[in-house]
Amino acid sequence: MQSGIFHTTYQKDMAFRHTPAQFIRLGLVAAFALIFPFLANNYYLTLANQIGIAAIGAIGLNILTGFTGQISLGQGAFMAVGAYSSGLMAARLGWPWFITIPVACIITAAVGGVFGVPSLRLKGLYLAIATLAAQQIIEWLITHWDAVTGGVEALVVPAPTLFGSPINTDFRFYWVILICLAGTTLFTANLFRSKVGRAFVAIRDQDIAAEVMGVNLFRYKLTAFAVSSFFVGLSGALTAHYRTIISWERFTLETSILFLAMIIIGGLGSISGSIYGAAFMTLLPAVLSNMGRGLETFIPAMARLIPFFQQAAFGLAIILFLVFEPEGIAKLWRDVKDYFRLWPFSY
Repeated sequence: MQSGIFHTTYQKDMAFRHTPAQFIRLGLVAAFALIFPFLANNYYLTLANQIGIAAIGAIGLNILTGFTGQISLGQGAFMAVGAYSSGLMAARLGWPWFITIPVACIITAAVGGVFGVPSLRLKGLYLAIATLAAQQIIEWLITHWDAVTGGVEALVVPAPTLFGSPINTDFRFYWVILICLAGTTLFTANLFRSKVGRAFVAIRDQDIAAEVMGVNLFRYKLTAFAVSSFFVGLSGALTAHYRTIISWERFTLETSILFLAMIIIGGLGSISGSIYGAAFMTLLPAVLSNMGRGLETFIPAMARLIPFFQQAAFGLAIILFLVFEPEGIAKLWRDVKDYFRLWPFSY
């Protein structure tokens, strides 16, 4: 329960939003999301689309790691399963993109469930190593199964169309990503108001105590892996149809680490934190690149140094958040809201 909010009925306690200010903020965010594409140019639309796709994947990973406490380093691999499943169905079978995406999500959920089986006996660092093995196995299959995936060659995906009109532009695909992100956010928010979501949190807090209370660890851990992988697969499938060309190099271990950084910086166990972290980690390289190009006039070698600055900023951001605010951007924003809600008695 947030500071300064008191409930007298279970209905109020289970409400989706608890205060008028929360409804107002939600309305403002929705209005901004609807108006933004009409005011932004292609560059900012591209960034927005990248943030939306990354946010879906980050929410999926947060379901598993932040809410259920199961560490995963196989995010890139599960994204690859979703991307290649959807792309192959569209390119080889000629299926419509809006059918290949949900089918790819289901396939990814099944694969995630299979690799989630060791979670019954493993946790912590050992589970992380097991998911790292999943990353390596899937990456090897993609690069060596030439007859299906094409191996190391890029897979070209047909441009998505709707009612005969292509929607592969940044402006048109923005609405597809926005609908998927809104659906993912709404589903996840309601998931953790349900029995299943409370079981996930109980496993994260203390799995032995959860089992004593009647929580079936094996069932709910597998469910967490499957649900998480479903949304990760959605992120990968959207990437395939947005880029219309996919390669295994887009789904390496570096991608898995990037998404783990998103939920650490945004806030573990926070849906909004997943979005904040995705935005932060997507905008950070873009901001550094723009600053580097602006300084090239004064420092000619800046173009060669930008990649190193990006990597240094990536690591530095993780360290600073872990040291000064382990709960991420979501906690910082929550502190700001609590200050104004409780002012002048913010103590």
